[in-house]
Amino acid sequence: MLKWLSSYFSQDLAMDLGTANTLIYMRGKGVVLNEPSVVAINQDTHQVIAVGQEARNIIGRHGQRVVTIRPLKDGVIADFEVTAVMIKYFLAKILRKRQIFRPRLVVAVPTGITSVEKRAVIEAAEQAGARYIHLVEEPMAAAIGAGLPIEKPLGNMVVDIGGGTTEVAIISMFAVAYSESVRVAGDEANEAILRYVQRERQMIISEVLAESVKMRIGSAIAPEVPERIDITGKEILTGIPKTFSVCDEEIREAIKEPISAIVEAVKRALEKTPPDLAADIHDNGFWLAGGGALLKGLDKLLHQSTSLKVNIADDPLTAIARGAGSVIEHVDFYRDVFIN
Repeated sequence: MLKWLSSYFSQDLAMDLGTANTLIYMRGKGVVLNEPSVVAINQDTHQVIAVGQEARNIIGRHGQRVVTIRPLKDGVIADFEVTAVMIKYFLAKILRKRQIFRPRLVVAVPTGITSVEKRAVIEAAEQAGARYIHLVEEPMAAAIGAGLPIEKPLGNMVVDIGGGTTEVAIISMFAVAYSESVRVAGDEANEAILRYVQRERQMIISEVLAESVKMRIGSAIAPEVPERIDITGKEILTGIPKTFSVCDEEIREAIKEPISAIVEAVKRALEKTPPDLAADIHDNGFWLAGGGALLKGLDKLLHQSTSLKVNIADDPLTAIARGAGSVIEHVDFYRDVFIN
């Protein structure tokens, strides 16, 4: 009886705990939170100044006493205490009323997460007030979010390109037949743009600006109409602020290496896929999810490299959160996808 009451009254949640962004899905309501995985802390008092979007807004604009921290690196917890603070803040933000029962929680985590990292995620969520915490691999959640029939004996291939990692997985009958996690994704592309601007233009720009440039004119293949934008940075030699223009060709050259690493990971997955599952992928193609799926021309580049149909999940940024949300909505049906 108590278990039934707990299930009925608690606001069960699913979380995509990402390197760049954290998304939370509430049962019956969909995605209710999407904020950067950033925390700003006063170094002198150790007091939390801001979390999420508010913290991201002050990156590079705060004094020496304040430090902005991204507590997740390459998709896993790098700073346990700050992650716990961040999760607790996000849960409190959406669970405004006092809860009689603590919410059940499904958390999407990278493929290949270690037992120590699993424990860190679970303990952080427990400290934040969750109960019955279940973990599911990000590609599995992405496949569910994309609407793929993971319960059937068919090969479903998903490439999830997030902030810290790119996850490639072949899924069939609720199980991962092959998976690989490469620590090359959106953050690496941002850093590549920073290095390129420093090397070729002798200018320093912020990571936030580098990400904005990537989103505006970044591409995997040349667009039909060349693009160029003006940005402001600081000259390395003089330290004087200066506005200069960059074109899509330069940004494409800058991110060439991380994009090539993603393409090679996809090729390796196809090479190691069992023949019958490979035949299914040949017929149906594979799916892209995560923020990296929005890079212009990436689907076309992957098609050119594999000769396969490349599909982009609806709203790829929220595919993992929605997939994890489907799991919390139908726990009994998806019970076999839990990894803990």
